Amino acid sequence: MSSLRFLDLVKPFTPIIPEVQVPETKVPFNQRIIWTGVTLVIFLVMSQMPLYGIVSSDTSDPLYWLRMMLASNRGTLMELGITPIISSGTVFQLLAGTHLIDVNLDLKSDRELYQTAQKLLAIIISFGQACVYVLTGLYGPPEELGAGICVLLVVQLLTAALIVILLDELLQKGYGLGSGISLFIATNICESIVWRAFSPTTVNTGRGPEFEGAIIALVHLLVTWPNKQLALREAFYRQNLPNIMNLLSTIVVFSAVIYLQGFRVEIPVKSSRQRGMRGSYPVRLFYTSNMPIMLQSALSSNVFLLSQMLYNKLPDNLLVRMIGVWEAREGTSQVMPAAGLVYYMSPPLNLKDAVLDPLHTAIFIVYMVSACAAFSKTWIEVSGSSPRDVAKQLKEQGLVMAGHRDESMYRELKRVIPTAAAFGGACIGALSIVSDLMGALGSGTGILMAVTIIYSYFEIAAREGDMAGLKGMVMGQ
Repeated sequence: MSSLRFLDLVKPFTPIIPEVQVPETKVPFNQRIIWTGVTLVIFLVMSQMPLYGIVSSDTSDPLYWLRMMLASNRGTLMELGITPIISSGTVFQLLAGTHLIDVNLDLKSDRELYQTAQKLLAIIISFGQACVYVLTGLYGPPEELGAGICVLLVVQLLTAALIVILLDELLQKGYGLGSGISLFIATNICESIVWRAFSPTTVNTGRGPEFEGAIIALVHLLVTWPNKQLALREAFYRQNLPNIMNLLSTIVVFSAVIYLQGFRVEIPVKSSRQRGMRGSYPVRLFYTSNMPIMLQSALSSNVFLLSQMLYNKLPDNLLVRMIGVWEAREGTSQVMPAAGLVYYMSPPLNLKDAVLDPLHTAIFIVYMVSACAAFSKTWIEVSGSSPRDVAKQLKEQGLVMAGHRDESMYRELKRVIPTAAAFGGACIGALSIVSDLMGALGSGTGILMAVTIIYSYFEIAAREGDMAGLKGMVMGQ
């Protein structure tokens, strides 16, 4: 009864909140590609369109750790990125998964109210974050900006967040492919990697102007330096700017993740309704996809943000220094953890730092692997992909496990799924560590998320191309 009363509280907002209508018929695959492309173009334009009224600032970015993962771009309309959608979705999924709200998603009315509640919370989070960013001086001191500009900045951020929410809903309701969240994350990460490889901008590191892009720098060094061997060495191993070894490491990590995506356990299933219909239910190594690394990154980032805020206010407090000490990175205004808990939660900057401080490296590896494994096991319980949920879904589809009775299907799934989830989460954590130590372009977390998202889009395209026969019978995971 409490869940119904909770959902009823959302009903007055239903006519007010914008909504994308469900298509009356299935949208053709070609049209879905076009809608996905249009959505992507809108996102890219918003990522480059600066907010009107900001005062440019070279201070340390307090959201430095979150930008790539949350498809955010500082000082633009995409300042908030997909934070409101992820935060709102995670809250409601946890509430529904732990049965704090008993919503029946099989009922159309409950489903619509549930989605409206998610959007409403996302809008509230967007407004709250926009106010915090403006009032804490991220775009300049509020007293210098003036009340009018402050209000205008909040309106711009809120409007952009609402557009992102509707774009995500547009794709999820069948007009496009996948979800807006996945599309925006993958695009942001790939854009960052391509920029670091081909950026034509120059940076002065004290040795004269150098091209930022690794490949552009390689060509420039080979053309301008008379000693070609020295030029190659500089292009491959230069410090503080993207180099060719970083690019090669990125390619290696991409290949490794794609290869590991194919590891799975095939559980044979057959139809209890149609004789002779057989197939398999795949339980992948990456059973929970990139969710463990997203949750681990969100946890770390929130701890970092809290620690940085406390250190700025109370730099001499012993407890605050135990949580984290922050110092400016050499040659930049960006602060980095130098001691305390957050230092051991952050990856070594490179392989040299990892070797010079083995204790930091060892603690970070243990934290990363165990956190990803734990988050992966927890996520299957709250996301509807636990052994019990899968057994129920298979039974509703009229599928039974070949060679097993109905009651033993759950036991078999319980033997396989939690193990795959935990081991897969640990593997994702290990891959992220290796990626960071190898110096791959973008963070190891970012690369893993990009690869898993791109792979899922590839599977969607393959599935759309062949929906008949057995492939239509077996659930995708």
